[in-house]
Amino acid sequence: MPATLNLIFGPCGAGKTTYARALAGREGAVAFVLDDWGARLFGPDVHGPIDFGWMLERLGRCDALIWSTATAVLAAGTSVVLDLGLMRRADRERIRKIAQEADLSMRWHFIDAPQEVRRARVAGRNETKGETFAREVPPEMFDMIEAIYEAPAPAELEGAVLSVTN
Repeated sequence: MPATLNLIFGPCGAGKTTYARALAGREGAVAFVLDDWGARLFGPDVHGPIDFGWMLERLGRCDALIWSTATAVLAAGTSVVLDLGLMRRADRERIRKIAQEADLSMRWHFIDAPQEVRRARVAGRNETKGETFAREVPPEMFDMIEAIYEAPAPAELEGAVLSVTN
C-alpha cells in the first residue's frame, strides 16, 4: 500500500492538531503541525503583539519547508499527516493540485465543532498552555481567523473523513 498524504483542515479550535497527532499515532505516520514549526522557529523572535503580516510571511516559509520534508518522507514510503491550517479554499486547492501532479495518494480529513465550543477551547488552551498550545490566540485573533476561514464547498467533502466534535 502506498504512503498516504493525510490533509487536515477545519476552523480554529476545532481539534485539528489533536486529531492529527492521534491519526499519526494510529497509522504510523509522521505528523507535521504548522503551528509547532512556527512557534519553534519564530516564537523566540516575538516580543509583544504579533503583526499578522509578519506571522503570515514566516508561516509561509514553514509551510514550504514542511512540504519539502513531507514529500521526502512520502517518497521513503511513510505516510504523513499535514496540519497546515488550510483555512481558505484556494489553499486547499493549491495543495490538492500539487499532490495530484506528484501522483500522491491523498486523504482529506475535515475537523469541525460549533463556534462557541471552538472559542472556549482556544481560551482554555491559552490558559493551560497544554500539549496543543503553540502560541496564545487572543479573542481578537480568533475573530480575525474566523473571518479568514472558508468552510468547505460540498465537493471538498466528497470522500473526506469527517469529524465533528462538541
